[in-house]
Amino acid sequence: MRGAYASMSRASVAERTRLSVFLARGMARKLLGRLTGFSLVGLPFFPGAPDRLLIAPQDLRTADSTRASEIYAGRFSFGGKVVVCDARSPFEVKPPSEDWSVALHGFSWLRHLRAADSGITRANARALVDEWISLRNSRDAAARRPEVTARRIISWISQAPLVLDDSDVRFYRRFLRSLTRQVRHLRHTAPDARDGMPRLLSMIAVMYASLCMANQARHIKAATKRLSDELERQILPDGGHLSRNPGALIELLVDLLPLRQIFTARNVQPPAALMHAIDRMMPMLRFFRHGDGNFALFNGMGPTRSDLLSTILAYDDARGTPVANAAHSGYQRLEAGGTVIIMDTGPPPPMPASQEAHAGCLSFELSAKFNRIVVNCGLPATGRDGWRQVARATSAHSTVTFNDVSSCRFIESGPIRRMLQGAPIIGGPRNVEISRDEGEDGALVLRTSHDGYADNFGVIHHRALMLSADGSRLDGEDMFNAVRGEIAATEDQFALRFHLHPSVKANRLQDSHGAMLMLPNKEVWTFNAYEDRIEIEESVYLAGNDGPRRTLQLVIYGRARNVSRVQWTFAMIAASPLPARRGRGEEPKLPS
Repeated sequence: MRGAYASMSRASVAERTRLSVFLARGMARKLLGRLTGFSLVGLPFFPGAPDRLLIAPQDLRTADSTRASEIYAGRFSFGGKVVVCDARSPFEVKPPSEDWSVALHGFSWLRHLRAADSGITRANARALVDEWISLRNSRDAAARRPEVTARRIISWISQAPLVLDDSDVRFYRRFLRSLTRQVRHLRHTAPDARDGMPRLLSMIAVMYASLCMANQARHIKAATKRLSDELERQILPDGGHLSRNPGALIELLVDLLPLRQIFTARNVQPPAALMHAIDRMMPMLRFFRHGDGNFALFNGMGPTRSDLLSTILAYDDARGTPVANAAHSGYQRLEAGGTVIIMDTGPPPPMPASQEAHAGCLSFELSAKFNRIVVNCGLPATGRDGWRQVARATSAHSTVTFNDVSSCRFIESGPIRRMLQGAPIIGGPRNVEISRDEGEDGALVLRTSHDGYADNFGVIHHRALMLSADGSRLDGEDMFNAVRGEIAATEDQFALRFHLHPSVKANRLQDSHGAMLMLPNKEVWTFNAYEDRIEIEESVYLAGNDGPRRTLQLVIYGRARNVSRVQWTFAMIAASPLPARRGRGEEPKLPS
């Protein structure tokens, strides 16, 4: 607890109050989970409970039939960890990581067995489900978490043909009894699930069960109301998610699209909130995409699952043009001549939904056609726990850090993090100002600022970007203004970072004020910092499809009392000559 109190001592009174309430709710939620955990095994099987499944919805996730043979051999590979069970049940093995345990008890891997489509895989699926039912999941607390229960319910319902085909009556009834108990348990615990994705997924699972299981008609109205309310709260007007994680859109749509089909198959009118949420989310998928199809790396986003994204986009009949100004989600997009800039211009999400959020305010990513140039570090697909603290820091983003401190403050106490299943943000930028303009020559101009360093160091960070009309040049300016008086001499050190994609080769120019950037297609861009010296340092790109990769970053160091304004330029050398060096006293290129 000492770390939590240290965090609270640095927070404002309002932040301390919010944190205290949040911690109290977290403790109550954990206690409730312990008290109700028995309900998965102890609830009676009431008369009138479902005696059959009416429909098995489509699972849009990609399946790999080769994984079926691994599972049959007792080799379970989840979350970057592999467990060979030999003659033991995987549900009796001590999990090597929390991610592994969550994946195992979520049963999403049943789709791989279904892809193999053989009598052996069906028997293997039945045996594993039967083991889970027999062991009653009492050994692993992760299995009882609402979001894990929700994923298991959706997986069991979606893969029911695999599990139930060729089964005997006894197993069929055991399966339905267990499924019924889990659904009944989730109906009671879903409203108290952790805010954000866990709670919304729980509501979605209850809706799946209400529509797909027999004798559940009396629950459809209540489940629809709860789901609609949660969708309206969590899916923002511009289509982004409350957590501000771009990847949340993919994870939600892969469940919401089949749910929409279930309503149609059951001849039940889908709620307007569901239809509107899908319609808003689809264009936002395109908002976050670079020219190579990958998502920008903000607030917990890892490698883009291109196969799954393509499947989801195939359902987008309208193909709506994404907005450029996603003010509700806190992002901006500039696009010209095949060059794309995506920028984080929002405060952190609400504390209960901030366990995955990053301290990356005013960071941006830059791509030219099919090549990404400037990126954030992102998160890996597996082994996230080991990288999470590094990846969430401001220094892992292409923006400014002051005195090696992040612009957001996170819960520091290990016990508190374990209790809350994450480290929420307890302080950070409160006021983020944005304005967009178009220059006389058609250039796009974006001006932003945030106060994330105002409390600690008395500094407001201003950032302005100008993208030329043909997309061949990006001019930037970072300014540091004192909130009052002057910035303290001992607290004015800044580092301006531009993390490069691993495919970009960088060489510093002889004058140390610029760099030559070679892209994979042999296109050459230059970076110019004018009067400021640049350093080329090692970095790590965490969101690679094959895991973390080494890369480079361009860094400008300085002291804000001496240098209150840093100007820089990225330019395509074939289309724009190397910008001339400019003195500090000269007027900035950005229009006033």
